[in-house]
Amino acid sequence: MPKQVWLLIIGMLVNVTGNSFLWPLTTIYMHDHLGKSLSLAGLVLMANAGAAVIGNLLGGILFDRIGGYKSIMGGIIITIFALIGLNIWHEFVPFVVFYTIIGFSGGIVFPSMYAMVGTVWPEGGRKAFNAIYLAQNVGVAAGPAMAGVLAVYSFDYIFMANLGMYLVFFFIALIGFRSMSISAVSHTSVFNEGKKIRNRAPFYALLIVSAGYLLCWVGYVQWQSTISAYTQVIGITLPQYSLLWTLNGTLIVLGQPFIRPIIKRIENNIKQQLIIGIIIMMVSYLVVAFAQQFSMFVIAMAILTIGEMFVWPAVPTLASQLAPKGREGFYQGIVNSVATGGRMIGPLMGGLMVDFYGMQALFILVTLLLVAAIGASLLYDIPLKRKEAAKVEEVIGENVI
Repeated sequence: MPKQVWLLIIGMLVNVTGNSFLWPLTTIYMHDHLGKSLSLAGLVLMANAGAAVIGNLLGGILFDRIGGYKSIMGGIIITIFALIGLNIWHEFVPFVVFYTIIGFSGGIVFPSMYAMVGTVWPEGGRKAFNAIYLAQNVGVAAGPAMAGVLAVYSFDYIFMANLGMYLVFFFIALIGFRSMSISAVSHTSVFNEGKKIRNRAPFYALLIVSAGYLLCWVGYVQWQSTISAYTQVIGITLPQYSLLWTLNGTLIVLGQPFIRPIIKRIENNIKQQLIIGIIIMMVSYLVVAFAQQFSMFVIAMAILTIGEMFVWPAVPTLASQLAPKGREGFYQGIVNSVATGGRMIGPLMGGLMVDFYGMQALFILVTLLLVAAIGASLLYDIPLKRKEAAKVEEVIGENVI
């Protein structure tokens, strides 16, 4: 693996670790320390995710036009200024403003990091992106564990630690990324190609499976929002809650060898991967619904992570298989937008549900959403089958004539 890739891996690790100090505890901070409702906390998380969508789009454009180094440095600098603001002002309105800015600037960084690793090591193929993905999960495992310990003393320490990690990331990018010979790469927009795709069946199939993917994310994000606040109500400590996300990241990294034999047997059957994963995720919410001790939350998180390991990689894989030549990026963009959409509306929907009907009603709703996601996974290939049947009829008709 080239040294440049290692620099990107280290940069991504520091970046995600810094982010992971804040996002698992945001709802708890707004609910318990700022005295805001879960519904309002959900709106703030929605604003952060919406800003991240804009940042992602802008980050991709900036990479194409000015290169990865400048776009990453721009995102880091904006984030540092926002984190300085969080360390100075601790009222609700400044928190909302700076947290939304962090979503935007963080969104600029991520697409450029992925684009850079593919540019500096094109022969690496999937290995390059898997290395970045692994760095992300290590960061997800480390950040919440340290954040939970700091939160016991003061939330101010979390903001300070997050700022410190971004300063480290700044110097890694400043010194390490500058030397990378990354030039702006021009991409042709699929909307400017002027080509019409006659076979729309793959696109309709993608929309159906994406609907199920959205529902999965709406349920998944409850762990970062409503469930995090619920754990505090029943006496789960902040360090314990943070350890749940450490468990999540650790299992993703260490659990690959254990699920690989299963995945290998069904690697050509995406539908089966989706259904198995969603059913496993559903079981995790049934466990949480009856959980009162920390050990039960550990079991539920472990089950959720196993399900996630089936579903999350399967959807972009399916998008790649469905995409016509020249539209791979467009199809992957739909998948990423859907995931972000789930992260946007999930906290608000969950917060409203808990505020008006309680946690048990939320768990019932999430279970129903996952049942609907299974339905989408079962039915997504109907447009493909209809198109294939139409082709067969057309061939038969030509032969008859």
